[in-house]
Amino acid sequence: MLSSLALYFASCLLPFTNGCSKPALAVTSASQYRASQYRELGLSYQQQERYPLAIAAMKKSVELDPGNMIGRVNLGWAQHVVGQENAAESSLLQALYRDPFSVPALNALGIVYLVSGNLGSAVVVHTWAATLKPDDEIAYYNLSLAFHRLRQYDSAITTASRAATLEPHNPHPLVARAIAYWDKGEHMSALRTYRQALTLDSRYSVRAFLAYLKKAGFSYDQIRTTERILSASNQ
Repeated sequence: MLSSLALYFASCLLPFTNGCSKPALAVTSASQYRASQYRELGLSYQQQERYPLAIAAMKKSVELDPGNMIGRVNLGWAQHVVGQENAAESSLLQALYRDPFSVPALNALGIVYLVSGNLGSAVVVHTWAATLKPDDEIAYYNLSLAFHRLRQYDSAITTASRAATLEPHNPHPLVARAIAYWDKGEHMSALRTYRQALTLDSRYSVRAFLAYLKKAGFSYDQIRTTERILSASNQ
C-alpha cells in the first residue's frame, strides 16, 4: 500500500520538483528565530480571525526558514480556512515534497481535498496518514466522510468507528457513523449512534447548531442527512 501511495504522491509533487531542486539558501539561527516569531504572530492573527495578516506572517516565516514543516503546514491550513484551496494545496504539496511522511501535512492536505470534493485524493492522502500513524483519529474521521460521499458505506462505518474509539470524547465521528448507517438504510443503528453523540454534546439536539458541522468537514448533503436523523430521533 505504502509504495503505491508513494508513487501517487511522486506524480502529484512533480510540479514542485524544480523549485525544490534549487540550491537552498543558508538558514541562520537568527533567521530561524525570526521565522519562529512570524509563526507565533501568524497564529495570533489567525486566532483573531485576521486572516490576511496571518497568511502574510506565515509566508514570511516560510521564507525565512523554508525547511520548517510546522511553518508550511500552518500556512497551508490558514489558506484553507479562508477558502484559498488551490494555494493551500500548493503549500502543502511543497511541504510534502520535503517530507512525504509528515502526518500533519498529510492530514491538512487531505482535508483540503475533502472540502474541495476531490474525494479520491482525500482517501489516498488520509489512508497514507493512517498507515504512517495507526492511531491517527483525524485520518480515520475524514476517511469516513470521504467514503460516505463516495457511497462506500461499510468503509465509512468502519473508519468512523475507529475514529470514535481513538477519540471517545469527540461527537463528530459518531455523527459521521450515524449518517453512514442512515444512508445504508440501517436507520435504527443510525439513531442509536446519534443518541451516543448527543450524550457527548447535547447541542446536536438543536437543528440550528448542525450548521456547525460544516467546520467539521461535513458537506451540505451530509448536514441535511444529519437533520433527518435528528428529526427521526425526536419522533
